[in-house]
Amino acid sequence: MEKVRSIRHKLPHLKAVVQTLPPYEPFVKREDGYYRWSELEEMDVEDCTEELNKRLARMAINECCCLVFTSGTVGNPKGVMLSHDNITWDAFTIGKRLPGIQYGKEVLISYLPLSHVAAQIVDIFLTLQFAVTVYFADKDALKGTLVKTLQEARPTRFLGVPRVYEKIQEKMLQVAAQNGGIKKMIATWAKSVTLEHHMNIIEGNPSASWQYKVAKNIILSKVKQALGLDRCQTIASAAAPMAPELKKYFMSLDLPVMEAFGMSETTGGHSLTNPDAYNFNTIGRQLPGTETKIHEADDRGHGEICMRGRNIFMGYLNEPKKTEEALDDEGWLHSGDIGYIDDRGFLYITGRLKELIITAGGENVPPVHVEHLVKNELPVVSNAFLVGDQRKYLTMLIALKTEMDAESGAPKDELHHETTAWLKGLGVDYGKLSEIHAAGPCPKVLKAIEEGITRANKFATSNAQKIQKFKLLPHDFSVPTGELGPTLKVKRNVVVKMYEELIESLYRD
Repeated sequence: MEKVRSIRHKLPHLKAVVQTLPPYEPFVKREDGYYRWSELEEMDVEDCTEELNKRLARMAINECCCLVFTSGTVGNPKGVMLSHDNITWDAFTIGKRLPGIQYGKEVLISYLPLSHVAAQIVDIFLTLQFAVTVYFADKDALKGTLVKTLQEARPTRFLGVPRVYEKIQEKMLQVAAQNGGIKKMIATWAKSVTLEHHMNIIEGNPSASWQYKVAKNIILSKVKQALGLDRCQTIASAAAPMAPELKKYFMSLDLPVMEAFGMSETTGGHSLTNPDAYNFNTIGRQLPGTETKIHEADDRGHGEICMRGRNIFMGYLNEPKKTEEALDDEGWLHSGDIGYIDDRGFLYITGRLKELIITAGGENVPPVHVEHLVKNELPVVSNAFLVGDQRKYLTMLIALKTEMDAESGAPKDELHHETTAWLKGLGVDYGKLSEIHAAGPCPKVLKAIEEGITRANKFATSNAQKIQKFKLLPHDFSVPTGELGPTLKVKRNVVVKMYEELIESLYRD
């Protein structure tokens, strides 16, 4: 109250301030716009009823309720218009898909940015639909304090991005490493029999072994309690794909993680995995009342994932052309994701039409933009290839400029004259790329590239878009070597596969 009073003169549109909880501070007179909750309860509101009814009458379910802005990775951010019906229907449908949800008895923790559609639909609108108690975590939740909030709130449902689960796993492995031999042996046994129990269920062979009962009730119950997840009936992951191995780790703790898929344009939710039909690689089955189809499927049934239903947005604010690109004449939303649907109705994502990297933390990163930043700082770099999809941080593969074969178009070992001039400025004299690699690679070269990347990182829009590590490639990209297509566009999936081992080495630590 004191803070609001001190800045009231800067807030011309502020009409009133209500203090909801005692103890109450001394108040300015009521006419100045400061109220106690108890005073509001005593007010006569009959004169407001007519105005309230007028406002309700003017409200329509197909009108825009709120705007969720896209991340702006391709051009300017777009305002996704979500209607009252989009929000109320999707929130209710998601809630009903959650097993055993109880009106007025559920507890959630809100810690993701409320500007994100996942937090909007779950932390605000789903909680209103089912009278959920919400604990708001502090601003350092993702820096390590989230567990304290979990322990205090003991949520019955929990939603996280993959990076949150990775951090929990890292912390638990760190604690486990400090355990003695007997404790470590018991913990390993408990996780093993629990994972086996759940895997049997997935394979259609449900079991109720005494080993699992002992592990669950005596050992893993303490783990859940320490994490604050002992009451949690649903644990879900959203915003980015979660690695199957990470899912198996939490399943070994008797904490199966459900995968949720959606976009701002689908009001958050479109598909969800079910505990009774679990699959480590799928993003689940579509919500009841929605439709999914594969557009222009290839011979394997893979194509662009398209969605339709009451959860599909109204369009982009003041962007009719962008809206037409996303929504076709039949109301199908074209997601830009490549995937397929199996014979049981499970949806899988296998790639992206749009060149967009989504990190483990759910950060959308435009690779071309970041790559250009590096090439601007290091003109001797012919190709900079950003890596980080489903990873906890970004890395980069660097190809220096070399001479190209005039006939085949394949890269030569001989360095481009621009590269040799740059090397001389570093105090080294190489004529071939293989000589740089033979030197270790050359520390001076690596340091100069690192300094260029550091300069480029200063232009990053967030810490999540900064490059943490890099590797120098043995040759440049070309059509003959397979990295480039006929229009000289980088084939991102080919490069990832070709340099799989090199990429994995950037994340081993």
